[in-house]
Amino acid sequence: MRLWPVYEGAAEAAPRSLILKINLPGKANDGPFLHGAGEVTFYSKIAAAMPANLVPRCFDSDWQADTRQWHLLLEDLADTHEIATPWPLPPEEKLCRQMVQTLARFHAAWWDHPRLGTEIGKRADAEIARNAMQDHAGAYERFADHLGDRLSGERRELYRHFFTTAHRVQARVLTYRNVTLVHGDAHVWNCFVPKDGSDDLRYFDWDTWRIGLATGDLAYMIATHWYPDRRRRLEGPLLDHYYAALVAHGVQNYDRAALGEDYRRSVLMQLLVPVLQWSGGIPPWVWWSHLERITAAIDDLDCRALLG
Repeated sequence: MRLWPVYEGAAEAAPRSLILKINLPGKANDGPFLHGAGEVTFYSKIAAAMPANLVPRCFDSDWQADTRQWHLLLEDLADTHEIATPWPLPPEEKLCRQMVQTLARFHAAWWDHPRLGTEIGKRADAEIARNAMQDHAGAYERFADHLGDRLSGERRELYRHFFTTAHRVQARVLTYRNVTLVHGDAHVWNCFVPKDGSDDLRYFDWDTWRIGLATGDLAYMIATHWYPDRRRRLEGPLLDHYYAALVAHGVQNYDRAALGEDYRRSVLMQLLVPVLQWSGGIPPWVWWSHLERITAAIDDLDCRALLG
């Protein structure tokens, strides 16, 4: 909701309007995922400790554990920024380069940060990761039953192999080296783009942030949302551009080849996206195309080899 505050006394520097974000009226905030809790934590603990102009400014935030009510009072960017394109049309390459460069600035700010896993976020151990994957496997079985013959035998075998050997991919994350905070939902329509063409891009919707591989955000943006022709043309150049920005912002001892391998791991992990979206009630016009694009990327990048 857009608010126009009235001030008492001199307030020349105060914002003329604000955005109040709350839970959808009439929608129960229950289940395994509590909407708002992650985003309130992000703005109250994380946003203020990182470089400016990466996210909208937050003036107030609150989460009530007993009622599960929450709010954010955010900077209103409606007059200066916009969403790049109507979904599902991807932006042009120049803007995509700006988007991955902005992600690199955010990732670099938290790269192997000493607060990760202690003051900010949680580190999973092998047992926690294994239990989570077992839960995902159960959700997949229900997903596969729902699809019936719309999920081919070849793809069922891919999922079977994935869930049997995913610990090999998870082992890289559990080293907690060359990890950072990731957005978790970094598609191109969760980024405010300045109308004046400047580099002042701002990412929003931070409810699913976590500690992980930076390439998780890139794989979700590119492999999950782009069809093969565009992905094949732009995937490599954008990863090169992202890597250059990462190094320029101080990340060391992480070479381009390591980024490429982590990206392949992250693309493989995107197999969970359609399953989790279906389980969360998201309609098939979102996740069905994701499934097609993800499996195409897995084939192009030979991600099955990571499973042994």
